[in-house]
Amino acid sequence: MRKPTYYTNIDMVKGLSEEEKREIKKVTEKYPFKANDFYLNLINWDDKNDPIRRLIIPSSDELTDWGDLDASSEHLYTKAPGMEHKYRDTALILVSQVCGGQCRYCFRKRIFLDGGSEIVDDFSGAIEYIRNHKEINNVLLTGGDALVLSTGKLEKIIKALREIDHVNIIRLGSKMLAFYPFRVSEDPELIEILKKYSTKKKRIYVMAHFNNVNEISEESLKAIDMLLKAGVIICNQAPLIAGINDNADALVNLFNKLSYIGVPPYYIFQCRPTKGNFAYSVPIEKGFSIFNEAISKVSGLGKRARYMMSHKYGKIGIVGLDDEYVYMKFHRAANPTNYKKLLKMKRNKDARWLDDYGDALAQISE
Repeated sequence: MRKPTYYTNIDMVKGLSEEEKREIKKVTEKYPFKANDFYLNLINWDDKNDPIRRLIIPSSDELTDWGDLDASSEHLYTKAPGMEHKYRDTALILVSQVCGGQCRYCFRKRIFLDGGSEIVDDFSGAIEYIRNHKEINNVLLTGGDALVLSTGKLEKIIKALREIDHVNIIRLGSKMLAFYPFRVSEDPELIEILKKYSTKKKRIYVMAHFNNVNEISEESLKAIDMLLKAGVIICNQAPLIAGINDNADALVNLFNKLSYIGVPPYYIFQCRPTKGNFAYSVPIEKGFSIFNEAISKVSGLGKRARYMMSHKYGKIGIVGLDDEYVYMKFHRAANPTNYKKLLKMKRNKDARWLDDYGDALAQISE
């Protein structure tokens, strides 16, 4: 498999002026930069508003003081080293502190800043916890990026999970189909492993992360085709990000393309209020209007997308808007008594997170 050339120093990136580099270095002193040659070559450097440039190249706006490094309080749900159990039937294992690139709006950037203290090399504690909790029927391997792991290490984890009868679904969270699809298309061993463990009764899912249609390259299509032929199910989830996909046409193009290539859209997430993310965040009510317009213009599988907020209390869908109120509904709930609970709040055009609607929190039992 060909190896990517990684760039962690902004001076190595062609296409930026010296003045731009000086400004960007103020950001990279606080939040790391990482990209590879393949992904950078997808950028149209003549377009200052190119969405991939916006996604991967640091911006001085990241220095705006806003947010929290653990905006969804994931630490509250850590039950074993490197493992979270927030929803009754789902476990999440942080298998990697490495990604194929550093998304500027990353909601889990804390693991790149603290040396990856939440990531462990020994997953035996997580496997044992899952084995002892028979209510867990699906496990998400993420991080970081699950496909950045070596094929051998990934197989060990998948094999251990497949030996637990009640684990029926294994999901791999990865942006490598966008960042570096050769990770899939040029690793026949990986394809064979996925084919082996994605069975007729127990599928492996890849949760892809295409944010903009420009990320879906010919190389991406080749890798997607190989995964589909190996029996892997692919879905796509992405945050709504200012300057990348925060208009109806961008979402329509993305949803349509994804449905054509066999990667139906799954979730569009409200950008988490993570430190450095203010400039990438879109106000909730504006975001819902954009999303709702896009959904009205697509058909079939494109309409499967849901607009979600991954809050500390659960996955909360933004489902409606009228002249006076915004409506949300629990899709998943950390406290099962909140499941399907409907939240009705006075509109606030500046709200970017549930906590900005103070009356909403009063409706929730922790």
